[in-house]
Formats: sequence, C-alpha cells, structure tokens
Amino acid sequence: MTDKPAGDKTPHTNSQSGREVPRIRLSSVAGFLAAVPHLLGFHPSQSMVVVGLDARRGRVVLAFRYDLPDPPDPARSQEITEHAIGVLKKRRIKTAIAAGYGAGTLVTPVAESLRTGLRDAGIALRDLLRVQDSRYFSYLCTNPGCCPADGVPFDVSAHPAVAALTAAGMPALPGRGSLAASLAPLTGPTAESMRQATERALLRTEELIASRWGPGSAPARAPGSAPSPGPGSAPSPGPESAPSPAPGSLWPVVEAGREAVRSAIRIYRRGGQITDHDQLAWLSVTIADLRVRDDAWARMDPRHRAEHRRLWTDVVRHACEPYVPAPASLLAFTAWQSGDGALANVAIERALVADPEYSMAHLLEQALDAGLPPSAARLPMTPEEVEASYAGTEGGGTGRVTSSSSARSSSRRSSPGRSPAGRSSSAARSSSGRSSSAGRSSATTRSASKRPSA
Repeated sequence: MTDKPAGDKTPHTNSQSGREVPRIRLSSVAGFLAAVPHLLGFHPSQSMVVVGLDARRGRVVLAFRYDLPDPPDPARSQEITEHAIGVLKKRRIKTAIAAGYGAGTLVTPVAESLRTGLRDAGIALRDLLRVQDSRYFSYLCTNPGCCPADGVPFDVSAHPAVAALTAAGMPALPGRGSLAASLAPLTGPTAESMRQATERALLRTEELIASRWGPGSAPARAPGSAPSPGPGSAPSPGPESAPSPAPGSLWPVVEAGREAVRSAIRIYRRGGQITDHDQLAWLSVTIADLRVRDDAWARMDPRHRAEHRRLWTDVVRHACEPYVPAPASLLAFTAWQSGDGALANVAIERALVADPEYSMAHLLEQALDAGLPPSAARLPMTPEEVEASYAGTEGGGTGRVTSSSSARSSSRRSSPGRSPAGRSSSAARSSSGRSSSAGRSSATTRSASKRPSA
C-alpha cells in the first residue's frame, strides 16, 4: 500500500503496572475528545480515530488510529473501513465512536465510508466527529442548537479527565513524532562513545570464543577487518578468508549474554538504570544472538512490563544501528503487554529500519495490525525451555554473534528456518504464533504497517 507508516492499529488497553487505572466518567463530547490523546499516547493530527465501546456499560474497550489518505482516495477509505470493522468484530464490539482530525476535505470521505460500513456490519456509531482548530463537528447530529454549522469550541487542556489520566501514568505527547523521537538514536559524543564500547564488546566476544577453542586456536582479528559500524551505517563484512567458529563455540558468548540480560532485568526491576556504555553495548551485541534474545523474551513477565520498557528503551537508544532490531523488538513486545500500541509500533519501525527482514518485528507487526489485545502477549515457554529448544541445534548455535571481522556484521539476518524472530523461540509461539497489539488505557490499536492504520 505505502512505504510509510499507515497509522497505529494497536489496541491501547487498561494495563498500568502495579496499579489500577482510575475509572473516569466522560459525559460529553468534549470529555471524550479530551481523553482521546491519552488513549493514543499523543495528540492526533490528520487522523481517523476509532474507539470501541462496551455496549452495556459504555466503557472504552479499545481505540485505534489511521492516517487520513492525502489526497483523498476512495479505495483507501474503504480499506480503512474494512480493517476497522475487522478489528471491532474480532473483539466482539458492537458500539463505536469515531473522530477524524483535520480538514473536512480529508476527514469526510473516510467518515462517510465508516458510517456506511459500520452500519452495514451491525456496529452502532454513537457519534461520528470531525475535529479541527479546537472545534468539533458532528456528522450524525443535525440540530443547530447543539451542533452548529461552524462547530462547537472545546478546550482539551481544561478538562478534568486530562489531569486524571496524566496522573494515572497516561500522558499525551504533542504528536506521534515526539514518540518517535523518544526512540531516536543518540548522536554526538554519546554516539561515538557507544561506537567504541561496541567495538570493545565485539573484542570481548572474540576473547570468549578463543577461550572455548583453546590457546592459539582461535582466529586472530582478521587483517584489515572493519571496526564496528557507527550509528546509521551499514555493517561491513570481513574478509571471506576469515575463519568461522566451530559449532557450539559461541556458547561462552551466549552464556555471558544471558547473564547480562538477567542482571539488567534485576537492575531495572529494582528501580535502577544502566548508564555504563560498555554494559549497554554488551547487551546490544549479545542479544543479537537468537538464543540470548529469546531467553530475554521468555523473561518478559508482564507484572514488570514498565521496568522492562525502561530497560529496552535504554538499549534501543544506545545501540549502534546493526544491533537495534533485537532490543527494539523486545521493546515492542513489552509495550504491547502494557497496552501501549503507539510505542510498540514506533519500536517496530526502528527494528525494521535497521533490518527490513527481521522476523520478530514482522511477527509483532502482524499481531498489532490484527488488533490483538495485550492479554494475547503470553509467554508459553520458560527460559529453561527456550534453552532446551536450542540445545539440539548446531551444538546450540545460531551464529548471530561471530568472531573476528564477522562480528562486525553481526546484524545479519536471522536464518530462515530458525525462529520467526526465532521460530523455535519462546515468544514466537505466543498467541498462536502471533503477538498481539497493545493498548494504553483502553486499547488503542496502532500499527505502523503498510496498511491503513488504526
């Protein structure tokens, strides 16, 4: 459909770590519109937002956003409608509210398509709105007394729901760009420091591999091998003559990586943070191996999702570009668990920019696009089961982190027969092979896929 993100189709759900989201009664259109940015995680623009409601109680169940086609496109408007109907039906939702943000020339074609499509699908539209310049207009109400032709002014910032939702840990960023900026790679001296730390991490992998092979039997650094790539640069493969490690020779790296993951998880669950660049580089390099990444995946206990999000956000921000896909995908998974679909989609984007073929990111993208709830983000395997699943393959080897100059290109793709992000990995088997979407305070479906967004 398009190469750019089509929106955010990942349900944002009530799943705040360690506390209940307070119940907030929204008794007006202005109140509903005040809550929308907090459901999405940011203030929407040039968007169509669909909110599914519990028909009996009127409770918000999920919300998802689409980019408006610009210029208007009837085919894409129909695709948005069909996708929205599919998500609502999958969740057995029979009542919805939709709000388009932007000029009438862009909002109206999608709004009319939604109105017709939802009606034919038996889904009741409680209201269908357009929002522009702090005014809202209703496509359903024709009473000039409550819905005048020039719109109804409203002030989102003044509504009490804003303070309540912010206090509940559901702030709204100025826009989706602000959310993307929160995961943008670091620049300047910090980036250079991380490049050097990544080089040291790769040297450490060589030393560990040498310890497995025995003195004098491990390959020395290949002459002329390239240093680790800096942020944003492509990996540089080493000379073809560089020897490859023997089967199972990477186990010292895998074991050290798993221990680093366990240590990092403990630090963040206790409220701490890793700031040492060597520690962050070591994490980013070792979780490039599927065995280490899948071990980390199996430890993403949803009871600690907020802490895990902090951890993987820090690793993603600091990782050199070839090492971004694994931590970004882990971040997407924990964001989905938290019901934060927007963050999950931005993390998926970061992973796929670094490696367009990274399977775990695509697996999560499909789940978010389908509007699966955070409850589907299950961990059916334990770390011990993950280890056992790899034990019989190549001496346990997947070869993502390699010795000598090959280590410089450890961002190379996962092997197609191995885990879909590891096919034999733990989380790859969750949700019937599909990870699901997350939500914030009411399931905000948001998926940065190549389809209309939600």
